Amino acid sequence: MSEEREAGAAGVSVSVERPGTHPGVQVIRLCRPEKKNALTRAMYARMSEALQAAEADDDLRVTVFLGQPGCFSAGNDMGDFAEAAAGGNFGAEVVGFLKMLAGGRKPLVSGVDGLAIGMGTTLHLHCDLTIATPRALFRTPFVDLGLVPEGGSSLLGPMLLGPQRAFSLLALGEPMSGAQALEAGLVAALAEPEALEAAVLSAAARIAAKPPEALMAARRLLRGDPAVLIARIEAEAAEFARRLRSREAAAAIAAFLQR
Repeated sequence: MSEEREAGAAGVSVSVERPGTHPGVQVIRLCRPEKKNALTRAMYARMSEALQAAEADDDLRVTVFLGQPGCFSAGNDMGDFAEAAAGGNFGAEVVGFLKMLAGGRKPLVSGVDGLAIGMGTTLHLHCDLTIATPRALFRTPFVDLGLVPEGGSSLLGPMLLGPQRAFSLLALGEPMSGAQALEAGLVAALAEPEALEAAVLSAAARIAAKPPEALMAARRLLRGDPAVLIARIEAEAAEFARRLRSREAAAAIAAFLQR
């Protein structure tokens, strides 16, 4: 397995791996367990670089997202988030990453065990196949923080889940278990925690073995025009930025950081 790593302030935060036993597969692994894989701007930038590299490399046909046992991601790092928001420059790395998810040609696969909060949930709406464990917990507390859904989720959520379930998940912030996510169509299958990574990599390997040009053409037809999704990502980001400057959001974020 060849491997590159991005070191964050608290140690290794993202690894990019190419498992030798799974040709054509790239694994982006969140490696910040001491912070429940909370996402920083540097992590978003590193993941964007990995996706760009996959797009340019004909030998890479599938990218896989994995977290750690018991936690995919707790969402945005709130300290990093508050600091960036105060400086008025939060968003470029996040939006860049989301546009790579929305505009890329190659399949995306993910595995979820445990917490999947905020972006830890909405990332999977962009994936072509997601496998979760029974103890997976999807939740998006955007409105609770005085904010709005992001990541194209206001478009993808109703399309995938229907308007009622999307409102429950994305506006009310109601949690969704692995079993509920399977029933709703958010994930394709469940696997036990100890079998999750093997199941995800096996699925990715099967995808990578398909004729690549035909697969990308089929995926393009299934997903539709990426410009529509990218436009929604930009609209959400603009509203998110406006909400982030509001007193309501400032109070909610400050309260969260004081917990």
